[in-house]
Amino acid sequence: MTESGTLTRADLAELLHSEIGLSRAACADIIERTLAHMCHAMSIGENVKISGFGTFVLRDKAQRVGRNPKTGQEVPIAPRRVLTFRASQSLRDRIVQAG
Repeated sequence: MTESGTLTRADLAELLHSEIGLSRAACADIIERTLAHMCHAMSIGENVKISGFGTFVLRDKAQRVGRNPKTGQEVPIAPRRVLTFRASQSLRDRIVQAG
């Protein structure tokens, strides 16, 4: 991880390189292709499940009425598709143990 505490694509590629010994370029390509496949699946409406990690779930939200916090005026909120992440139980357990 970088000093900012964020795990980047480059960090993932470097970890993969150190674990399996492929070239850095090949490892970066593996990471990019994996993420591209995940993005494509979600763009066509499929959920993405990574066993032991979690599931990226697409949800369709219906139109609803919200309020402008400054004026209190009712404002319609358009229907939209949102992406959520549900961590697996094993990931949740690891997070609790680390904390």
